[in-house]
Amino acid sequence: MDIRNLEGSIVALVTPFDAEGNVDFDALGRLVDFHIAQGTDGILTLGTTGESSTMTDEEDDAVCAFVVERVAGRMPVIAGSGSNSTATMLAKSLSYQRLGADGLLIITPYYNKANEEGIYRHLATVADAVDVPCIVYNIPGRTGCSVSVRNVERLAKHGNIMGIKEASGSISYASDIAHVLGPDFRMYSGNDDMVVPLLSLGASGVISVWANVQPALVHEMVAAWFAGDVARARQIQIEGLPLVHALFSEVNPIPVKEALAQIGMLEANYRLPLCPMADATREHLTETMKGAGLLD
Repeated sequence: MDIRNLEGSIVALVTPFDAEGNVDFDALGRLVDFHIAQGTDGILTLGTTGESSTMTDEEDDAVCAFVVERVAGRMPVIAGSGSNSTATMLAKSLSYQRLGADGLLIITPYYNKANEEGIYRHLATVADAVDVPCIVYNIPGRTGCSVSVRNVERLAKHGNIMGIKEASGSISYASDIAHVLGPDFRMYSGNDDMVVPLLSLGASGVISVWANVQPALVHEMVAAWFAGDVARARQIQIEGLPLVHALFSEVNPIPVKEALAQIGMLEANYRLPLCPMADATREHLTETMKGAGLLD
């Protein structure tokens, strides 16, 4: 499936685990079916929200293959192949391409970071080698480094890099790169509290944690924007902020997995160093979900 024109709400899908810590493929199948039924525009698997950093290569491949097979061409599937090792990211990218992913999310080299040229080469090396489109992931709060505006300008010219997931939280940065956006290079909000502001700068949608629990609503927000109903898009964004903030009241994906557990989609199991929510933040999340109509 060609994703170069992808617009809308792309869910950053969680990876369910059972009580023994194994991937819960029954729950994963329910989640995929849920998003298809609710009108989600695409799935990102094996991203930060998918806890891929604590999964083995074999588990990563199994999850990618499962999601691709379960989706069965009904929506695009993007796989997060990021690593701070260029060789590892390349190997993962080639594997996910072979398994049928429609696109790849590639990330800056966290921890070792690199200089501007090194970051460019890290990302371009993968884009040079694969046949499916790549989305660059800019999330300096997690990685300790950022894709410079100059590098965005360079990467936007690469024939196999279709866009950027922008999660710096900076409107200034998003504004600085907005001039390169167009049919061949797109921006997706990586922050659920800034979707409409980034749409106003030319973004094509969101790669969303929030969409795990309210997929139809997040889809509606982006669809309303593109239909010209700015007031409705703004209303959904503003009214959704309490839940968005609650979903990030602890490190992602701890709260969103707890939220999904409370609505019966999975068990709230994690792999260390992630662990269950503190009582106070869990109680706040529960009350916020009640306010959003997700719980009685």
